[in-house]
Formats: sequence, structure tokens, C-alpha cells
Amino acid sequence: MPRKDSRNTKMKIVNAAWELFYENGYENTTIEDIVERSETSKGSFYHHFSGKDALLSTLSYLFDDKYEALESGIDLDGDAFQTLIDLNRELFFMIENRVSLDLLARMYSTQLVTAGEKHLLDNNRTYFRLLKKIISHGQQNGVLRSDVSTNEILKAYALFERALLYDWCLCNGNYSLCNYSQSLLPMFLNGFKVK
Repeated sequence: MPRKDSRNTKMKIVNAAWELFYENGYENTTIEDIVERSETSKGSFYHHFSGKDALLSTLSYLFDDKYEALESGIDLDGDAFQTLIDLNRELFFMIENRVSLDLLARMYSTQLVTAGEKHLLDNNRTYFRLLKKIISHGQQNGVLRSDVSTNEILKAYALFERALLYDWCLCNGNYSLCNYSQSLLPMFLNGFKVK
């Protein structure tokens, strides 16, 4: 049970931090603000994080929380092609409306230079586990090609999403991330769809 409590505390800190980063900006948010909002302690904060900068790489946790919330509504026997498009729309809508461009860019920059964990590439994330399940079922149901491995389709899909997010940051968010992705993703996924 202590492990679950520790994870809950960590997620309370992560969620509070990202709410504050969005509301006040990264620079204007202090560790004290995060501790107060999360209703935890400074000791708990420093147990999980070395400092405020360490929280930048936790944005992937928020993405995973969104996937966990959506998971129960997924019909694995449904159209995997459409399910992947729908999941992307939900995630990118959340990012476009709840994550500041500056924070997303900071998170990407930390992932590029970190010598430690690269959270975005962690195959144990809910993101990869859920996508792998959807793709695998899509292959079994004859919707997605089976001559390409599940892992290769998964890798390509994740690469597509990261590339779009990176471009959106480079372009200072001057287009709708969600709309642009919804126009490009079907064309991209068609290469993996059974004809």
C-alpha cells in the first residue's frame, strides 16, 4: 500500500504543478505554491523531485492520465483505425487547451538534453501500453496490416505525434494542433490500413 500512496502523492504534486504552470507560468510558480496546491509537504516534494525543473519531464504523466481516463470507453473490437484518430483528437485537444506552448517546448527541450530518463520514450507508459493493445487488436481484426509488426506501427504513430507537437512548438502554435492533426493523421495511418 505505501507504493500506491507514494504514487498518489507524486501525481498530486504533478497535477498541481501543471495547473499552476498553466495559470501562472513556469517562472512565476514556486515550489511552495506547488506544495500548497497539492496539499502535500516540502519533504514529499523533494522525495519525488530534485527541484521545479524536474517537473518539466512529467508532462508525459498528464498525457497518460488522459489516456487512462479514455481507456474504459475504448471498444477493442471496433475500428482500430478510427480509435487511433479519436484518441489523437482527444489528447491534442487537451494539449491545445490546457498546456501552454512554452511549457510544452520546455518539456521537449529537457527531453532532448537529459542524460537521465526520457519519459516520452518510456515503453511502460500507459500511452504505449494502450496504443499497443489497440494496434494489436486492429491487426487481429484485419483493420491494420499484419505484415508490419505491432511495434513498428506503434513507433511510427508515436513518432508522428511527437513530430506534430514539435512542429507546433516551432511555429509558436500559429495553427490548430488538433485540426491539423485530424487532417494529416488519416493520410498517415492509411499506410498501415488493410486495403
